[in-house]
Amino acid sequence: MISRDEIAGVLARYDKNKIAIGTLCSHSALQILHGARQEGFRTVGICTRDRVALYNSFPQARPDEFIVVDKFSDMLSEENQELMHKNNVILVPHGSLVQYVGPGNVRDKLLVPMFGNRATLEWEGDRALQRKWLVGAGLKMPEEYANSTVINKRVFVKFSGARGGSGFFTADSKEEFDSKLNDRIKTGLVSIQDAKNATIQEFVPGVRYYFQYFYSPFEEPTGQSMAGRVELLGIDKRVETIDEAYRGLPNVPEEFFDYTITGNQPVVIRESLLPEVMKMGIDTVGNSVKLFSPGMQGAFCLETVYHPKSGFRVFEVSARIVAGSNLYPQGSPYSAYLFKEPMSTGRRIAREIRTGIGNGRLGEIVY
Repeated sequence: MISRDEIAGVLARYDKNKIAIGTLCSHSALQILHGARQEGFRTVGICTRDRVALYNSFPQARPDEFIVVDKFSDMLSEENQELMHKNNVILVPHGSLVQYVGPGNVRDKLLVPMFGNRATLEWEGDRALQRKWLVGAGLKMPEEYANSTVINKRVFVKFSGARGGSGFFTADSKEEFDSKLNDRIKTGLVSIQDAKNATIQEFVPGVRYYFQYFYSPFEEPTGQSMAGRVELLGIDKRVETIDEAYRGLPNVPEEFFDYTITGNQPVVIRESLLPEVMKMGIDTVGNSVKLFSPGMQGAFCLETVYHPKSGFRVFEVSARIVAGSNLYPQGSPYSAYLFKEPMSTGRRIAREIRTGIGNGRLGEIVY
């Protein structure tokens, strides 16, 4: 993995008065670019040719400069990385960076300063490491099965990567598991390598809540038992194709039994549940510091299911800005209690970078 010293060397050559915020033009780019502009930063969008017109359609979120590529992985070329260095770019990672460029390439080949802790990519992308992180933080997770031969109840089967639920399925037995997995391999929806690394989890009934947090080492902890502050910036619920199947319509087509995420809905949770919600976020950051110092930095999301009898079960962590935060370009019902001005997650990231420049601590939040 690219070392902190290597990134620090690149950052040392940057003109701190001309820092630009860059991102891939996908996923949550509109929000990131809009928030950066609100904080007074110049912006750079790494964009495929077919998407330039789209981003030009939103003048308040249009990048000041495009780096146009044929495919997103082309950002790894020496020429494009040098162009980002010349523009003093700090990259903001999101799900499309992980999915289309690849976590290994980001860790080992992308020699551009990136907001957050690059080491989280390893812990987020490996489900065994992710489980070690979350369980070690004291969070409750669904039971996992080593293989399909031990399935004895309804299970949820998912695959690695930021794939938005594509290919995921449920099964009640080994036979159903094998049948559905083989169907997905045949259609190309799932690769053989994906199948080998499939995660088989207990299917947990309940209401899904996705909590959007932000951790800043620069803010006072305000009663939290840690250095820095964990902030709750918003909550969402994912809209999946299978939601239509749950309407109970007759003769629901098979293609509706699909967990691909197509959108997001805003959610406000009962105030009595907020202490546990905050504790989960604080404990997640606290254990990350022990496992991969300096730990989780910036935006992250805990993906949960809540049941009145069993409470919250966390089934995944996304260690970066998530698409659900796109609901709140002018802030959420929760960010309103933290900031006097509208504060999206994109703007919160830009504000943190601005603070790091101002207090000479940029290297703590950029890797």
